[in-house]
Amino acid sequence: MVYTAESVDRYTDLDRAKRADGTTWVRAESTDTEELQRVADVFGIHPLSVEDIYRDIRPKTEQFPNHTFVLVKTATLRRGETTFDEEIHTRQVGLFLGPDWLVTLAVDDVEAVRSVWNNIEDGESRARRFGPDFTAYRVVDRIVDGYFLLLDDVETTIEAIEDGILGGPDPDVLEALNAVRRDLLSFRKVVWPTREAVNVLARGDPDEVRDTTEKYYRDVYDHLVQLADLTETYRDLARGARDIYQNAVAQSTNEVMKRLTVVATIILPLTLVVGIFGMNFSGGAFNMPELTWAYGYPAVMLGMAAVSFVLLAYFRREGWL
Repeated sequence: MVYTAESVDRYTDLDRAKRADGTTWVRAESTDTEELQRVADVFGIHPLSVEDIYRDIRPKTEQFPNHTFVLVKTATLRRGETTFDEEIHTRQVGLFLGPDWLVTLAVDDVEAVRSVWNNIEDGESRARRFGPDFTAYRVVDRIVDGYFLLLDDVETTIEAIEDGILGGPDPDVLEALNAVRRDLLSFRKVVWPTREAVNVLARGDPDEVRDTTEKYYRDVYDHLVQLADLTETYRDLARGARDIYQNAVAQSTNEVMKRLTVVATIILPLTLVVGIFGMNFSGGAFNMPELTWAYGYPAVMLGMAAVSFVLLAYFRREGWL
């Protein structure tokens, strides 16, 4: 489409759209490389830049003689293909910013691009008035806003994990914690390079970014700095939750070992008594006269019970039981 402050026109011919008065925005979302290459040929976009849309590479900003290429990524949480855990899925979005035109390339529909497109069609005056660099800012800003929503979901998950840890060691909790740590690591690989890519625009290095638009990119840059800090904070929280889990497991193990120690301590003297009387030596002056005593067995049993009672009372007083 081609838009001015007063109107929006649709074109099917790319050459006519590029030559038309106003700001030209071409929105291409397709897996057909030939279609995207046709758009690239009209606007002088390098083939390698088009290939970047299909490759999983870091967000970046590259300057060319007639345009600036900005590659960013959307990030969402959704169920994994091989697990039931939520994983971070990213999609490449390429913005090619010219002096009076903007080309957005993506493999499939991107909500942030579609939303800004619809706003311009519906008559948003500010986007029409400021030109292609401001429109590109609106797209990047919508994508970055989605990062905050993702971190909100991660924060909720961490809080649920912490509550689960307090309820006692659970292997499912540890698995969820490891999944969150992987998600945060993946998200970090998106936020850091995106911050550097936007910083190039915020400094006004490309000629296509006007002085009046730089402050908007600086606002996006500030958001990305905040996101980077939040990511590190949540990674620390996840690391702390893992430490709490490990301490809970160690504490549980210690409680089990304490009880086993109490049982072993009680059984030890009983085993000694049983072992002595189990020798069954009799019939001599130096052998065991208790074997012929009528009350020998009850006496031994009462003695063993008394020893057990004394040990139990001692352990209870010491707080081991």
